[in-house]
Amino acid sequence: MVEREIEVSDYVSPSKLSDYVINPYVGCPHACRYCYASFMRRLTNHEELWGDFLDVKRCSKPLGRKRLTGKTVFMSSVTDCYNPLEAKYQSTRRILEELAAIECELSITTKSNLLLRDLDLLKARTALFQSSATLFAAPSEEKSGIRVVSSINTVDEDFREEMDRASTIAERFDMLDACRREGIPTILFMSPIFPYITDFRAIVARAAPVVDAVWFENLNLRPGYKEDILAYIHARYPQFYERYLDIYQRGDLTYWSALKEEIVDYCERVGISYQIMFHY
Repeated sequence: MVEREIEVSDYVSPSKLSDYVINPYVGCPHACRYCYASFMRRLTNHEELWGDFLDVKRCSKPLGRKRLTGKTVFMSSVTDCYNPLEAKYQSTRRILEELAAIECELSITTKSNLLLRDLDLLKARTALFQSSATLFAAPSEEKSGIRVVSSINTVDEDFREEMDRASTIAERFDMLDACRREGIPTILFMSPIFPYITDFRAIVARAAPVVDAVWFENLNLRPGYKEDILAYIHARYPQFYERYLDIYQRGDLTYWSALKEEIVDYCERVGISYQIMFHY
């Protein structure tokens, strides 16, 4: 792993995902094979493979209470703010300490149970908002000021190990459970859904007791990793290979249309809040 510290002018960037995003790092040691953020390697001129480098951002500029108050803030869009090296550099914790008194709607997405180290800061945010008049659109998030999102797209640990270096599936569910028991809204982000491999019913059934909602996103094969994923499917799931070619080479969207209907039907029947974010 190649590590270096870099000076940046600002931690905070405007975004289409929310009002602002904060990415404390460039790169991500979780090395997800399907990571859309791997394009960052080209922009930053890294010769290392995605997952084999981490730039630790350092910034002396304050986050800016005035600009963030009342806004939505997302951590993080092109890295995991709780990647393993966060234990060493603690950039995310320092940012959370600065955010502690700022009344913004903060969403943290991570595949790491390292987040539990900072449960004290997350609980402080809920306390702050419980004593304020700030309201959020979703009832489950009113006066919380924080929500924790974790990506889980399988209950098969072998498949997970072949896809990322992050926390185990059990550790992620335990993290969501711990947060929810502390009154912190939690969301399971089922992303990306691998056709014919991701068992969404099994994941929802396991998630229902520990999350407030489930989001669903389908697998998009971008040029940077499309060849690798298709080769993986051919080697490990040859029975599905032609079906993947139908979807990703021939443009057949039948699978996603049918799956969307199945998700809606199942979530309505089990009574769990959901959001479908399929991209074609």
